[in-house]
Amino acid sequence: MNSYQFRHSSEKETYVRSVFAAIADRYDFLNTVLSFNQDKYWRRFAVAKAALPANGTALDVCCGTGMLSLELAKSAQGAKVTGLDFSREMLAVGQEKITKSGFGDQIQLLQGNAMKLPFPDNTFDCATIGFALRNVPDIKQVIGEMRRVVKPGGRVVSLELAKPSAFGFKQLYYLYFEHLLPLFGKLGVGVDGPYRWLPESLRQFPHQEVIRDYFAEMGLQHSTYDELTGGIVAVHVGSK
Repeated sequence: MNSYQFRHSSEKETYVRSVFAAIADRYDFLNTVLSFNQDKYWRRFAVAKAALPANGTALDVCCGTGMLSLELAKSAQGAKVTGLDFSREMLAVGQEKITKSGFGDQIQLLQGNAMKLPFPDNTFDCATIGFALRNVPDIKQVIGEMRRVVKPGGRVVSLELAKPSAFGFKQLYYLYFEHLLPLFGKLGVGVDGPYRWLPESLRQFPHQEVIRDYFAEMGLQHSTYDELTGGIVAVHVGSK
């Protein structure tokens, strides 16, 4: 599907699933390289916003290879983190990483769908999603599901690519993101499609101000966001 025009949400879900299956074993390495090693800083910032307490519980939605889940586990003594993703391939890479990390007793990875989280209401102290909100079939539904499973007073946090506005930097960024990054990604994974979807997924994704409004619309209080690295990434946070 070269035009990326999905007639039904299930078509987008199927396509995104195939993308991550194709790049699972190179995903973390390429994220670090293509972000110029900024991805580590972005994850630490997002986890700080989640404010996971000692011995608390966190849900990492669309956890992929578990990088954000690991950061959550490191952030609070005795924390228990559940990572959920629909991709078996990404989870397999994540499980191997977590087993070697020394945090295996704090992190559990599950296969599941972000559109219908398999947890009761008011289960977790916080819920996070990293670099995945633009890939889900229905953004508001996923935000609403994250809010549902968080305890009153808990936080919902999204770490996601954003749309920079500073003149000059914006033009340079889109030159890199739309032309050079797909080329480097193809060289890294050996196939063309996955890193062409990346700029397209951002093109289709709402501006960070709109995502903030979605947070508020889905019942999250004090919804706000921070722009990082010149506005190429945004961290949204709201409280239940």
